Amino acid sequence: MTDNELFHLLALLKIEGVGDIMAKKLIAHCGSAEKVFQAKPNFLKNIDGVGKGLLQNFKNPSVFVLAKNEMDYINKNNISCCSYLEENYPDRLKYCIDGPVLLFSSGVINWNNKKIISIVGTRQVSAHGIDFCKKLIQDLAPLNPIIVSGFAYGVDIVAHQAALDNNLQTVAVLAHGLNQIYPKSHKKYVSKIEQKGGFITEFWSTSSPEKENFVKRNRIVAGISEATIVIESAEKGGSLITALLANDYNRDVFAVPGRTTDKFSQGCNNLIKTQRAHLLTSAADLIYILNWEIHNQEKQSIQKQLFVSLNEIEQKIYDYLLAQGKTEIDQIALECDYPVFKTSSVLVNMELKGVIRPLPGKLFEAI
Repeated sequence: MTDNELFHLLALLKIEGVGDIMAKKLIAHCGSAEKVFQAKPNFLKNIDGVGKGLLQNFKNPSVFVLAKNEMDYINKNNISCCSYLEENYPDRLKYCIDGPVLLFSSGVINWNNKKIISIVGTRQVSAHGIDFCKKLIQDLAPLNPIIVSGFAYGVDIVAHQAALDNNLQTVAVLAHGLNQIYPKSHKKYVSKIEQKGGFITEFWSTSSPEKENFVKRNRIVAGISEATIVIESAEKGGSLITALLANDYNRDVFAVPGRTTDKFSQGCNNLIKTQRAHLLTSAADLIYILNWEIHNQEKQSIQKQLFVSLNEIEQKIYDYLLAQGKTEIDQIALECDYPVFKTSSVLVNMELKGVIRPLPGKLFEAI
């Protein structure tokens, strides 16, 4: 994106009454942000949603001053910018009608990996929630997913740290500009995250971490990923908003169940009860639902090993697949007389041992 394009996009977004949806509509009709400013009022007024008040706001010259100031900050601090029209803009976010027109970022973020999951939850995470989050990310590490979260207290920072511990890329979505860090106590994590991922935001350097910004931030967390995972949540909370936004974007949502008496399990239990989320008890559940293949394209390509040690149920499943060929998981569980929810976990372990492989359509076969 050229400086000229960025300048006019910034100016367009500062016009009162122009949000992400209206900005995209204006650009679609005019061809670019610069051409929006060059268009005649008679042309603009024919665009749905453009009235006299908005046309009047286009005459406000202060938007160019604000755009120039932000451009100066961006250039001085080497901030990366991308618009929804560019290739390096996150793919899934492009399909969200209210996705940000502009994203500002720092670090070394690479969106080429399509396995992207968002992990959210309460700021008052329990010891059990911490352990579950760490184990989940550890078990998913062979698939090399990108871990997205909101850099807040509790589940968010646990997810970022666990991703770093497992050498995974992690991306923190901020509810303010890149000129500050909130909460301040998390400054110690900034360098490590920027070395293995980074920070993104739609907010300018003039933005503060206001309450409403966190709700706006949540739509990015929900829209940018293939699935959103809620580790723990009270009956109401920001993580539930993120989950519902993910539902609206037609993304998969997973929730970790808990005891009915636990305050921070109520939100997750309700998501599962109302069928707004898949029940999540292990990495195997997510791998099965999303139909992810088990492989690591870098150092640890999964191959069949000589003299692999299989336990009793693994050997039974392997013998069955060897005899029957390609089979669905439900049929495997039925024929091997083993619960489906446990079978999925066994299959993951067998894939990691290199004795079976997943196929499209949730089929498995022996190697």
